[in-house]
Amino acid sequence: MAFTAQDVKTLREMTSVGMMDCKKALTECDGDMDKAVEWLREKGLAKAAKKAGRIAAEGMSYALCENGVGAVVEVNCETDFCAKSDLFVAFVKDVAKVVVDNDPADVDALMNCKYPGSELTVSETMPEKVMSIGENLQIRRFVRFANNTSVGYVHAGGKIGVLVNLAVEGGFDATEIGKNVAMQIAALNPRFWDKAQVTDEVLAEEKKVALALMDSDPKMANKPAQVKEKIVMGKMNKFYEENCLLQMEFVRSDIFTGSVEKYIAEASKGAVKFVDAVRFQTGEGIEKKQEDFAAEVAAQMNMGK
Repeated sequence: MAFTAQDVKTLREMTSVGMMDCKKALTECDGDMDKAVEWLREKGLAKAAKKAGRIAAEGMSYALCENGVGAVVEVNCETDFCAKSDLFVAFVKDVAKVVVDNDPADVDALMNCKYPGSELTVSETMPEKVMSIGENLQIRRFVRFANNTSVGYVHAGGKIGVLVNLAVEGGFDATEIGKNVAMQIAALNPRFWDKAQVTDEVLAEEKKVALALMDSDPKMANKPAQVKEKIVMGKMNKFYEENCLLQMEFVRSDIFTGSVEKYIAEASKGAVKFVDAVRFQTGEGIEKKQEDFAAEVAAQMNMGK
């Protein structure tokens, strides 16, 4: 069966695969479009298998809020160049939409959901995406908030994704408050959201360190125990201000001076309360391959001998 240049163009638009691969697929399948799509998918599976062993530590974290539901996802690829490409960014946004629309229990469940605008599942779509994007892709993690009001923030093109969840009363528009709080979370990465979350073990360790520092200071070592205790309690308040979001100083001093908790209360006139948040930093915790440039050059020189 003969095929035309328009057929090649159509196949490329359907699969996002290069023109020459599309031409080869149609040649191999005697111009049958459906078989050509399947042929490319099978080829994609082969390519994906080769790429699957590569470390995917770059990528994008993205937050989406739609129809009262908020989701933040992290999808990884191999290079920063790929992470900025239109094809990859579109894929990440589609994954976020899958999470919002389907409420999957985990990544495995997400992989079995239908991919947007397709009858294929996310799992079945992945090889085509690997083939068209050209790198190993991994959907690493996601969080979804179905209740309250969620506000998302994406920093530096996806280096950090933050989703803030707020309890809102009386139809108040909490978008600006949510964005400002999300920006603070992105910038300062609080260890806790509120001082109530700080465990007794953490407090005991901080007090132990503070007392040890005083005992090692000649000016403080001979102070009475009750004086040391008061000083330690003061240091605990400082600990909360440095490690707990709601007790932190609000960073946008151009619009408010005081803690984040007070900013939320005053900016909303009591209509908004912080509930929860998620902060994804792309690639955190993934061991990246360490490139030894000198060894690579030496190996190439030896190959030429």
